[in-house]
Amino acid sequence: MSTESSERAPHAGTGASYASAGVDIEAGDRAVELMKEWVKKTQRPEVLGGLGGFAGLFDASALKRYERPLLASATDGVGTKVDIARQMGVYDTIGHDLVAMVMDDIVVCGAEPLFMTDYICVGKVHPERVAAIVKGIAEGCVLAGCALVGGETAEHPGLLGPDDFDVAGAGTGVVEHDRLLGADRIRSGDAVIAMASSGLHSNGYSLVRHVVFDRAGMTLDQRVDELGRTLGEELLEPTKIYSLDCLALTRTTDVHAFSHITGGGLAANLARVIPDGLHATVDRSTWAPGAIFDLVGKAGQVERLELEKTLNMGVGMMAVVPAEFVDAALTTLADRGVESWVAGEITERGAHTTGAELVGDYAK
Repeated sequence: MSTESSERAPHAGTGASYASAGVDIEAGDRAVELMKEWVKKTQRPEVLGGLGGFAGLFDASALKRYERPLLASATDGVGTKVDIARQMGVYDTIGHDLVAMVMDDIVVCGAEPLFMTDYICVGKVHPERVAAIVKGIAEGCVLAGCALVGGETAEHPGLLGPDDFDVAGAGTGVVEHDRLLGADRIRSGDAVIAMASSGLHSNGYSLVRHVVFDRAGMTLDQRVDELGRTLGEELLEPTKIYSLDCLALTRTTDVHAFSHITGGGLAANLARVIPDGLHATVDRSTWAPGAIFDLVGKAGQVERLELEKTLNMGVGMMAVVPAEFVDAALTTLADRGVESWVAGEITERGAHTTGAELVGDYAK
């Protein structure tokens, strides 16, 4: 994991230096030293070497136990939620969000997360701040069961302000070919199981920030009785990581598909795994979205359909399972501390139905 700028250092003797251009190599080196202990906590037996190389190494011979291994990959960021972290001066939780956005996409096909790399772009390297971000990523990797094998910290003075930053990540997982989950497994009569989100997760923050700051005039340190904490604490709540919970379901039930509820909302993401000819109906009355969703809706006079196509509305992951496995699935999730419930069903698609829809009204 190195610290570099995208610019080339000026030629010696010109009187300029990388430091005078705004790039502090020593601060970058200090950041690497601070993050090493956290990265070590994520190591799996297949990982070779440590930080400092040009590439992370993962022993692919571990895949020999698979008959036909399929590698699954994903990349993502956490959007404008980073601005909440910057304003609050809290940098470790944003790493949980990054891992969740990447690895929970990978597990949707039934793949076991293997390893991840990160990219942290800053206006100025503050070693402790960068180390805190990596600490959060490392903690997220532990929760997802994957290794953090490397990454990059880039200092971009002039493009970003001294306190500005962004994060992105890429991950890889593996699944046996005949265990691949998806639309082709889903059948009419299957049940749709919802898993509760921890809050807004990491999508829709451009809308949320516009509503709470620009329209409602709220502040991050403002305590909100309905939330039971400050607005900033609510907005910075880390995204729940479902990877190991989903893999547990694949061991105890005959899961047909998962859907990670991210940008686009619940119906649109569920529709991505529903095959032609079938239809998913999700009943809003089976759950009550958390207070933050009601706050955003009322403060911004946001219509329900607009909220639903932007925010997760209290559901972070969905599983489609045969009806006879519902009890086993709910028990597995409960044993793992995941709140879950039957939210809908799969039926034959009618002439005027789409892949997935929400019906009814939310519970109070």
